[in-house]
Amino acid sequence: MDKNLEELTLTVVADFPVTVRRLWDAYADPRQLERFWGPPQWPATFTRHDFCPGGRSEYYMTGPDDTRSGGYWEFLTVVEGVSFEVLDGFADAGGAPDPEMPTMRAVFSFEEMAGGARLTTTTYFASLDQLEQLISMGMEEGTRSAMAQIDDVLADLRTFAADRAAIAQLLGDTQVRISRVLRGTPRQIWEAHHDPELLNRWFHGPDGWALVGCRVASAPGETTRFEWAPDDGVEGEAFALVGELIETDPPHREVFTETMEGVEGPPTHNEQTLTPVQGGTLLTLVITYASAELRDLILGTGMVDGMEAGYRRLETELLAAG
Repeated sequence: MDKNLEELTLTVVADFPVTVRRLWDAYADPRQLERFWGPPQWPATFTRHDFCPGGRSEYYMTGPDDTRSGGYWEFLTVVEGVSFEVLDGFADAGGAPDPEMPTMRAVFSFEEMAGGARLTTTTYFASLDQLEQLISMGMEEGTRSAMAQIDDVLADLRTFAADRAAIAQLLGDTQVRISRVLRGTPRQIWEAHHDPELLNRWFHGPDGWALVGCRVASAPGETTRFEWAPDDGVEGEAFALVGELIETDPPHREVFTETMEGVEGPPTHNEQTLTPVQGGTLLTLVITYASAELRDLILGTGMVDGMEAGYRRLETELLAAG
């Protein structure tokens, strides 16, 4: 770790006995990143992680007394496997940038080394006062203790393996994050979610059900509608999910609402991102519900198992066929 008061920089160089691809993925995957971004006493939770140019990450760290400290990244550049650059700032309790705290520019550079990979992180400060303020807040010590956790994450190949089924992780009181690595590129996965002909081939939910209605949105403000019905001899009643597209940035990210047709109550707020990783594309879906009770009720219906059945079908029927 090198602190340069003349250049107003703090540079950290760390070597790891893994490939650049493995080290890069630890930063690209929010499930992995949050296991080392905060010091052990202040673990991080990422509620958003758009790992692409123009993207944004939002997170909070939770202290021993449940005190929260928020932060965000704004991605200026992302060159896959080489480097990424962010504006690194503090956030208030509502997630907005905190005007009382400084904002830094940070560059993360990755390079192959004999026997492993090197990560060089350089943080640029706007003034000497800003640098000294953050150093006095324990930035050096916090960085050392946080990065000391990376080795354990890199060694954990099973938890984040590409052949694992979809998993759900509770975030806060009302959110859930569903993650799955799918074989294919982000563009292929995006098209499979937005081409009605392709959707008809995999977006069935559990076995024994069929997609009988499909309206896809391509621009903010347009609405969606997906209807499913059971096959003959399968128990259950037809139902439909409707929503509205809020944001779209193909093939990286989209934000949309969703609710069951005919059911009163606020819709869910869904943020889906597609990030290239080793083995394919990491699909991350963060769903925000109106309450913890509603979230737990929906998850208890076997929703994630139904999504996994669809993802398996997507891989085998679409991607395997090219």
